[in-house]
Amino acid sequence: MTTPSALLQVMMAAARKAGRRLARDFGEVSELQVSKKGPGDFVSQADLKSEEILREELEKARPGYGFLGEEGGLDEGSDKTHRWIVDPLDGTTNFLHAIPHFAVNIALERDGAGIVAGLTFNPISNEMFWAEKGKGAFLNTEKRLRVSARRKLDESLIATGIPFTGKPGHGVFLKELHQMTQRVAGVRRFGSAALDLAYVAAGRFDGYWERGLKPWGMAAGWLIVTESGGVITTADGATFTLEDGAVLAANPDLHGPYLERLKAA
Repeated sequence: MTTPSALLQVMMAAARKAGRRLARDFGEVSELQVSKKGPGDFVSQADLKSEEILREELEKARPGYGFLGEEGGLDEGSDKTHRWIVDPLDGTTNFLHAIPHFAVNIALERDGAGIVAGLTFNPISNEMFWAEKGKGAFLNTEKRLRVSARRKLDESLIATGIPFTGKPGHGVFLKELHQMTQRVAGVRRFGSAALDLAYVAAGRFDGYWERGLKPWGMAAGWLIVTESGGVITTADGATFTLEDGAVLAANPDLHGPYLERLKAA
């Protein structure tokens, strides 16, 4: 049994509160799926409401911290040394189609130290993936996270994200997919970058790559992967930063071989 720090407990309480609201809304989306009107507007409201809850809860506990949210953008706050990075609903398209694979994402960035705490919470499965810098990564409070120990490409399972309508990079993605599918046991596209990274940390996926991501989709996962023994770089092998948007995360043995496949594309 692992006891999270006071800071993590604040983050977890906020994520659970937003998650309860999302779970309730998700039940209604399932009903809206079959209506002529469709669930589009309803889901964008669920997204906004989730961010509102997170913001309220985090501000109450740590007044003055900056806040970067997917919906509301950047609010610098009076404390310039700390910034929350929040995705209130990662996997919106899944949510929209009543697929129970989405997450609340919260990370804390500290000036000079980078991301120091992060969590990814799926309110439907009740799985809370979390990490603190230098202290390891965990699933809920009972399981320490470790990346997989697989070493062979042809036995490995890698996750990815496909650029959606209106986004550039379809041609590059198809070349990369071609290189990967020839060598690996399987490729999965689950529709939530945050959960893909958490699943690499948990050893469920051996690796994950995607381009065109935003900081709030990756910030928590970056820490969770590294604290579980994984390697994370850009998809081109450079040092990873939140501004890059192109990520390759994997266990240490397979990161190099995956990178070779991406470069071959």
